[in-house]
Amino acid sequence: MKIKKAIYRFRNFVFLKNIKMVTLDTIISLAKRRGFVFQSSEIYGGLNGCWDFGPLGVELLRNLKEEWWKAMTYRDDIEGLDSSILMHPKVWEASGHVAQFTDPMIDNKVSKARYRADNLIEEYIERLKKKNKTELATEIEQKLSKATEPKDFYDIIVEYKILDPVSGTTEWTEVRNFNLMFKTFIGAVEDASSVVYLRPETAQGIYVNFKNVLDSSRQKIPFGIAQIGKAFRNEINTKNFLFRTREFEQMEMQYFVEPGTENHWFEYWMEERLKWYQSLGFKAESLRFKEHEKLAHYASRAVDIEFNFPFGWGEIEGIHSRTDFDLRNHQSYSGKKLEYFDSLTNKRYIPYVVETSGGVTRTTMALICNAYDEDEAPSEKGTLEKRTVLRFTPRIAPIKVAVFPLVNKDGMPELARKIHQDVQKHFKSMYDDSGAIGRRYRRQDEIGTPFCITVDGQTLQDETVTIRDRDSMLQERINISQIVPYLKEKLSL
Repeated sequence: MKIKKAIYRFRNFVFLKNIKMVTLDTIISLAKRRGFVFQSSEIYGGLNGCWDFGPLGVELLRNLKEEWWKAMTYRDDIEGLDSSILMHPKVWEASGHVAQFTDPMIDNKVSKARYRADNLIEEYIERLKKKNKTELATEIEQKLSKATEPKDFYDIIVEYKILDPVSGTTEWTEVRNFNLMFKTFIGAVEDASSVVYLRPETAQGIYVNFKNVLDSSRQKIPFGIAQIGKAFRNEINTKNFLFRTREFEQMEMQYFVEPGTENHWFEYWMEERLKWYQSLGFKAESLRFKEHEKLAHYASRAVDIEFNFPFGWGEIEGIHSRTDFDLRNHQSYSGKKLEYFDSLTNKRYIPYVVETSGGVTRTTMALICNAYDEDEAPSEKGTLEKRTVLRFTPRIAPIKVAVFPLVNKDGMPELARKIHQDVQKHFKSMYDDSGAIGRRYRRQDEIGTPFCITVDGQTLQDETVTIRDRDSMLQERINISQIVPYLKEKLSL
């Protein structure tokens, strides 16, 4: 590409990065102010645990899902699927969700506050650790790891006199199991025969379609089925913004393998999924693996990929070795064979499954937290001022490029609008002619736009524009005809 002039610099300032740690309140405030995320039904006081994605949020979601879909399905051994949210109720009996998809719930009699009993204990353990009472914290952790029944959780809370964070009392109800599935009815009559559930995960839609996909795609083991879709869980307590919500979106892939090879594929997908998150710009030090000690009823091994959120480490994806639990149970409940026939070995078997299950909603929140930064940049007056910037990897950024006229006269706005309209045929673009050029740069920095194009007086003479890089704040001057090729090259990196 031919660049007409050398790189320009904003004086000789030194830019200071990471001048303070980001807080969750800072992220929430920015998300609402700039149109990433809004409280659902906010004009009516909001609905707890539900969120709406605004103009920038929906673009970030779409870009994330597109990246995942390409990584998972643009290969020979994985097929795509989009299964129904409403499924036959027998699906959830076979999967164990009707009987076992529960959380231990406890209420405080004074404050009327409701908690997940295990979370209440875990938060108490964390407080003990902060007070350097590690021996007591370890003792309670060991008991919690063995707790399976409601009474086990209740005994821990009573024995260690765990206080209600709201009232400061120990007046607790008994712990009881609370099923997390949303129940509704299908058809005109609301009775037991018409009960259905909003799916609490997308994985079961893949399992019940295993044979359909296998036969229609003519795949051979090992192969996977991938799906992105909404799921719903009636959480006792939602918390930490988008981290735990009642309506969320999942990116799940079930990889079907020959029994005995599951450990190999488990390690393979651990490595692949970590590399994918790093390709999105996640810093290596902000990600870690966490091995599960306490396993779900279907799993022989489970590892979480965790991100270091402002509130601490939290899961953004789980990798699970599910054995043949799901396919075997669906075969038993449905009476339909869900076996695989290997023509090379002349063997029939029910495949084992290695699952990768990531949260679109959680990962979107993690992307914003990971990208958030503050530094100092030159103001219009030549002094330094604080700059808030979201350093999204360019291909993930909601807006790829913004186009400005330097001033609103001399034909600059008309030419800038034409450039914006031409660029918009290829990339999500924004036009802005309001306020000083420095203010416009700051607005784009705060939403993570990687490139800004300015039409100035020289543009009218030689058809060149400046392109400013968000992170370095350096500018290049290129010909208008080179804008799209330039952006394609930069956004493909």
